[in-house]
Amino acid sequence: MITYELGGKLYINMTNRCPNNCSFCIRSNSSTFEYDLWLQKEPDAREIIEEIGNAEPYDEVVFCGFGEPMVRLPELLEVARHIKSLGKKVRVNTNGQADLIWKRSVAPELNGLVDSISISLNAGTAEYYQELCESEFGNDAFEAIIEFAKQCLIYVPEVTLSVVDVIPQSEIEKCREIAAKVGTKFRVRSMQE
Repeated sequence: MITYELGGKLYINMTNRCPNNCSFCIRSNSSTFEYDLWLQKEPDAREIIEEIGNAEPYDEVVFCGFGEPMVRLPELLEVARHIKSLGKKVRVNTNGQADLIWKRSVAPELNGLVDSISISLNAGTAEYYQELCESEFGNDAFEAIIEFAKQCLIYVPEVTLSVVDVIPQSEIEKCREIAAKVGTKFRVRSMQE
């Protein structure tokens, strides 16, 4: 399934790939989610745009699915350009590791195409992040996420560091402090958002 509706918004599922293997990820127990998001093949930008159509009646389209959307940055940017041409808002839900994936700073490429970005932090330290999320980038992932958030503040109008509501309250509070220090918004979210 390429697109699905959740909370009155249209979501785009572009890939199953992700550099993380989070212990809490809904992918591990997808039967708890109402949609089957496992892709048999990754859709190209044209297929995604065709499925979106004119995106009515949605005012916001969100890149978020079973994988990390920034793994497919070129396609994401092309589809975001189309969505913006429809006068819709674009949000990206990401694990914040795009710079590690692409080996460059990608935040400038989001300028004018992404209205808001929600970056999953989920831990207050690099060690706990790696224990919880098992990033293929190891302990480097945590600092890269924070740096990515700082860069996004320059190019994206609304930047939020988020955590899932299944982590310990002590970690939620550490993440809240990090968000305040970085200067982003902060949100505790459910697994499906």
